[in-house]
Amino acid sequence: MKQIYSSFEEAVSEIKDGATIMVGGFGLCGIPENLIKALRETGVRNLTIISNNCGVDDWGLGLLLENKQIDKIYASYVGENKEFERQVLNGELEVELVPQGTLAERIRAGGAGIPAFYTPAGVGTKVAEGKEVRTFNGREYLLEEAFQADFSLVRAFKGDHHGNLVYRKTARNFNPMIAAAGKVTIAELEELVETGDLDPEAIHTPSIYVNKLIVGEQEKRIERKTLAQKA
Repeated sequence: MKQIYSSFEEAVSEIKDGATIMVGGFGLCGIPENLIKALRETGVRNLTIISNNCGVDDWGLGLLLENKQIDKIYASYVGENKEFERQVLNGELEVELVPQGTLAERIRAGGAGIPAFYTPAGVGTKVAEGKEVRTFNGREYLLEEAFQADFSLVRAFKGDHHGNLVYRKTARNFNPMIAAAGKVTIAELEELVETGDLDPEAIHTPSIYVNKLIVGEQEKRIERKTLAQKA
């Protein structure tokens, strides 16, 4: 049985200044929005973030950027956040842009205990600067090191008391691999069910990867809303 918290602030209370944190989601889809808001309230600083992107100016990880809590971020896309751009151009934020497939594999490798791997993505570009390049079967590959984090924050559709998790549709995105790659994984649930209620064949994250659970209601914002014009 996993520890189930009633307060989001308490759930993130172990996270201290200088921590490395992986955060699930893609854009604003599937982000652990209440855990992020709680992390903002704690005021912890000098964070290193590993995530597909950094939210938007007023939501998701953008809240931590706005509050100057992030020192460095590894991400594959940053185009929706003006504050992100401002901090980078002013030298306030260190950024390493990672090809999206490479980002996913570096996280997956970290969860699988694989220290590094070779990939052709990024060969001959700025991504390759300072990295080992080897040739296999006549093609060049970069050596990329795996990602691991002190904490992983994920959001699941359902979870049981043992910590088994199920994600809903595209909210599955980066969440399963991030859940496996953190030393401590905190899962924000939309619904907590009894052990045995989840179909074992449908579980996306087994309980062994999860340390803490908390249930919350999400706003589930979207980056842009486009409405069809009336005929």
